Amino acid sequence: MQAIVDTVNGIVWGPITLVLIVGTGIFLTLRLGFLQVRDLPYALKLTFSKSKNKDKNEKGDISHFQSLMIAMAATLGIGNMTGVASAVLLGGVGALFWMWLAAFFGMATKYGEAILAVKYRTVNHKGEISGGPMYYIEKGLGWKWLAVLFALFGFLASFGIGNMTQSNTVAGSLQATFNINPWVTGIILMALTALVLLGGVRGIGRVTAIFVPFLALFYIAGGLIIVILNITEVPAAFAVIFEAAFNPEAVGGGAIGLAIRYGIARGVFSNEAGLGSAPIAAAAAKTDYPGRQALVSMTGTFLDTIVVCTITGLVVVMSGLHLQFGADAAPVITGEAFDFFLPGLGNYIVVFGLIFFAYSTILGWSYYGEKCFGYIFGDRNTIYYKIIFCLVILFGAVQSVQLVWDLADIFNGLMAVPNLIALCLLSGVIVSETNKFREVRRKEKEEERKQKLAG
Repeated sequence: MQAIVDTVNGIVWGPITLVLIVGTGIFLTLRLGFLQVRDLPYALKLTFSKSKNKDKNEKGDISHFQSLMIAMAATLGIGNMTGVASAVLLGGVGALFWMWLAAFFGMATKYGEAILAVKYRTVNHKGEISGGPMYYIEKGLGWKWLAVLFALFGFLASFGIGNMTQSNTVAGSLQATFNINPWVTGIILMALTALVLLGGVRGIGRVTAIFVPFLALFYIAGGLIIVILNITEVPAAFAVIFEAAFNPEAVGGGAIGLAIRYGIARGVFSNEAGLGSAPIAAAAAKTDYPGRQALVSMTGTFLDTIVVCTITGLVVVMSGLHLQFGADAAPVITGEAFDFFLPGLGNYIVVFGLIFFAYSTILGWSYYGEKCFGYIFGDRNTIYYKIIFCLVILFGAVQSVQLVWDLADIFNGLMAVPNLIALCLLSGVIVSETNKFREVRRKEKEEERKQKLAG
């Protein structure tokens, strides 16, 4: 089975998919005038500043921040730890550069996804918001068959990227650190997930909005301490990364194609830009304009890859441990690297970060998968999805590492293709909505200036 999966994985993540993912990001970046650079400060302010209540009475189930936290819960997971280590082990340290590059252009992709998700969202029979690529493909392009195809791939992907890889990594880490049987870990994760799923999107939003920011700061703080204490080694680490990105053989790496492939693949696994998953959460946000929520969604890619993945990558590269381990060591190498600099403490920072990040990812992806399942089989039948999803958590916890990761990569790639096609064909809508919101922002700035002068 592993041989078959390897073959399919090589096809799915071949040159066509990689070009489509990065190419879509570049295309949208140019059409939007490098929006991810120009509007990032306002996007971050919008994300973390206190609400002005302008969206309080707008259509939606959750706030801007809760929407972002569900998306961040789904992205801030093992991709930021194990995924980064896996990219370095399989593609060399140069893979980190390609991860950054894909994330930069991926910010424009994530923005475009969110705009379309909010614009074409709908309300289901429960009175809840439903949105995402399946809806903007159907309503924007009129291609129901492609919408169903995306929903099918999204439904399957939820069991890979958002389920099996998470429980598998947590089980492996707890077994290595505390000698806890993977079956025990799987059962506990399954039970905790089932408890939250009963609360629906509002329950998921409340839970993730509470502990995702805290856990992110906890892990980032640990990594920053290491970087600051070893600040003199940081320039050399960046130099090695950039050199390896274009000449991997010069620093003991493999072919440049491997660095590009695993850098982009693991980057997408981490920040999910282009997959079409995050806009499912963005669609549920209370917002007055699609462009406002799109900017909030865009910050997710920046925080996930440019900030968190960079910290992980620097710690791993500076430790030099990636030169001593094989590909199977991905689940433990980040913990070993942290422990190398913070003996007796570093590994626990990573292990506990993995546990809670993985759990939050499972919660976020359960929502994505539920919406995709509901699109195909009807919202009234989503209880069956929730049951299956919880059972798969246990299955993933006791499977082999490589098989789980490769299956996740396949589902990710298949999910991305219909979404990226839609983003390119609907780019005119994205630009039109962006221009509308820019006019709104211009008027808001004028009003703010008048209020300051009057005050």
